[in-house]
Amino acid sequence: MTEDLIYIINTLKERGQTLCVAESLTGGGLGQALTSVPGSSDVFLGGLIAYSQMVKEELLKVPQELIREHGVVSEEVAAAMAEGAQSIFSATWAIATTGVAGPGPHDGVAAGSVWLAFSGPAPASTELAIDGDRTVVRNATISSAISTFSRILRAS
Repeated sequence: MTEDLIYIINTLKERGQTLCVAESLTGGGLGQALTSVPGSSDVFLGGLIAYSQMVKEELLKVPQELIREHGVVSEEVAAAMAEGAQSIFSATWAIATTGVAGPGPHDGVAAGSVWLAFSGPAPASTELAIDGDRTVVRNATISSAISTFSRILRAS
């Protein structure tokens, strides 16, 4: 993960690009990981922990109808979260995380169900199904977000 983090920060610096995050189930852990790299302040603008539906709707501007139709743990909501954060921070890129950390299901969605979304020059999304307790699910989500974004940057 450290190699990917360094690659992300250095590549964004070289390109003159910026990054922000919108986190739900990771509760700030993704932002913490990104800011662990020296020089991250040159490219990382900030993040929003949108743990509640109200914050997703009111701050990130995720349409209530989208949540009603697809649920908060969905590709559509993750993408809207990323787009909302990108707009708020005026960033080149945004990463969003939403899912159920457990221990049990939430609103009919199984623990370990996760969506990642990436907004920017090469938008993408990824669905994860992670086995383990809350800590495992959250840490695996952070690692997956970092490795996936690293791959997106390498390809763009």
